[in-house]
Amino acid sequence: MSWAVLDMLFSRTCEECGAALTEEESGCLCWDCRARVRFVQVPFCERCGDPVPGTIGGPFACAGCRRLQPAFAWARSAVHYDGAAKTCLRRFKYQAGIWLQEELVGWLAALWRTCPETVRAADYVTGIPLYPRRERERGYNQAALLAAGLAGRVGIPFRPRTLGRIKPTATQTHLTAVQRVHNVKGVFKVLRPGHVRGARIVLVDDVMTTGATANECARALQAAGAAAVMVLTVARGG
Repeated sequence: MSWAVLDMLFSRTCEECGAALTEEESGCLCWDCRARVRFVQVPFCERCGDPVPGTIGGPFACAGCRRLQPAFAWARSAVHYDGAAKTCLRRFKYQAGIWLQEELVGWLAALWRTCPETVRAADYVTGIPLYPRRERERGYNQAALLAAGLAGRVGIPFRPRTLGRIKPTATQTHLTAVQRVHNVKGVFKVLRPGHVRGARIVLVDDVMTTGATANECARALQAAGAAAVMVLTVARGG
């Protein structure tokens, strides 16, 4: 159904500022709020994609990656986790804002077009899992929806349930970097080892902050024989 038809049936408003959207304004944001979405740009860490202010003379690895040597081979995020991007992601994740999937997948697809061939030649895409009880309470896994949407846009397979979360954890939102690492230690299990051995896997999530969750997932996948794990997220938090 086109946005023009939807405009005749429903009154659409901008997810960020609440202004009425015109027929020309497709999606869920007005032009002004869309223009303020900050896409992640260089300079950033070559390994984890964490952006840094200022000017860097060439490729570099951040102090965290040099110290910890993450299990994932490469990670990037499409936008900064602030403003309209933060509003959309929080509504999508916590308020059943499924209608925002197309917008968020669009940002991921734009990021995908900038990825090197080693990433775009991945065998399949999967999402970071939720603990089953939390997924039942929420009604969906936001990372799986994003992964499925991206896979459909770029034409590579989507494999759900590649990983499972085998015990509940506290939300990462208010934890320190060290607490985040301990919070997710050993909580992921490979459910389909035959799909993992020798595979190049793109792991998708909504937001990456310290990378602790993505790193622990990548560690489980590598232990099961994955050839490489690459991480894509809609947003990068500070």
